[in-house]
Amino acid sequence: MAVEKTRIDQLIGDHALRLSERLQAHRAQLFPPNAKKELRKFTSGEVAGLLGVKDAYLRKLHLDGKGPSPEIRTGGRRYYSPNDIQALREYLEVGAKTPGTYLPGRRDGDHLQVITVINFKGGSGKTTTAAHLAQKMALDGYRVLGIDLDPQASLSALHGFQPEFDLLDGGTLYDAIRYEDPLPLRDVIQKTYFTNLDLIPGNLDLMEFEHDTPRALAQRDGNLFFTRVGDALMDVEKEYDVVVMDCPPQLGFLTMSALSAATSVLVTVHPQMLDVMSMCQFLLMTSNLLGVVAEAGGDMSYDWMRYVITRYEPGDGPQNQMVSFMRSMFGENVLNHPVLKSTAISDAGLTKQTLYEVEKSQFTRTTYERAMESLNAVNSEIEQLVQSAWGRENGA
Repeated sequence: MAVEKTRIDQLIGDHALRLSERLQAHRAQLFPPNAKKELRKFTSGEVAGLLGVKDAYLRKLHLDGKGPSPEIRTGGRRYYSPNDIQALREYLEVGAKTPGTYLPGRRDGDHLQVITVINFKGGSGKTTTAAHLAQKMALDGYRVLGIDLDPQASLSALHGFQPEFDLLDGGTLYDAIRYEDPLPLRDVIQKTYFTNLDLIPGNLDLMEFEHDTPRALAQRDGNLFFTRVGDALMDVEKEYDVVVMDCPPQLGFLTMSALSAATSVLVTVHPQMLDVMSMCQFLLMTSNLLGVVAEAGGDMSYDWMRYVITRYEPGDGPQNQMVSFMRSMFGENVLNHPVLKSTAISDAGLTKQTLYEVEKSQFTRTTYERAMESLNAVNSEIEQLVQSAWGRENGA
């Protein structure tokens, strides 16, 4: 008796449909139908930390009727919305002795900072790093554009977009960089619930660029594939201080175009031997391919390139050896601070949130504070690199 075989295309299609419906139901449970994600309000202590002032000073501003009025909750606790934080920055900047103390973004003559976050190997914490960097810079007063270049769209999901439901008619970067009838980049930019943070979400449409480019190269139509992301960004160049691009875990035409548009590169590294070996292959391939792009006229000069250690466990001996090995090899190109492996970060992800979004009360105090201190240290290092690229040291 013949055994009936399974049509793999039908099985995969059925699984995809069922999973998509389940994810949509999960989102509807977390966020009511037609509702948008909203960012929580921040305590006065958190806001004081973001602004670099004393909590007592914020209280005095409130009592004097200066700046935005916070929400007053039980026990007289003051809570500020993201818009309130930005309003405080704008108010305090007027009286600041040093320009940029509270609004640290671009000034006349500063170039747009385009940070690509890359790694060849999945699971290196690339999207987690990109999301927390983009959100922290927005909280710190920078005008940020996040771009999801990964067809898997994890950065989009973290910000409330489910591609198969929310991007039925396009709306990714592909629409702005395709070879025929590209749209202006601003047409695909979405506002997020984070003040100062806009997003270009991703979905499977991005793969079309990988398919279209060989045809364009064969036809020699004059459209250089590696300039397309940079050319598209020129449409909104004056509206942002920083662009954070979450690249796919592959070195295709899309990633090379993103690297050509970049002013800086952040490589995420999980400190395990297999991951470092994979990174070695990635670096060799990247160097060879970008060398070809440079010979074709691409600009491969960067303000900085750094490796960031992710999912780091301080008590893991082999990981410590691998970190020491990387520091001995690459010196200052490795960030001083690593991103710790934390249940707080992974648990926040279960509800499609970052650590900057979740309430501190959902975790034990030490777990939350260790993870937050780690993320803030990494992001502060990167922000200082951005400031240095603008010719400013210590924000001066």
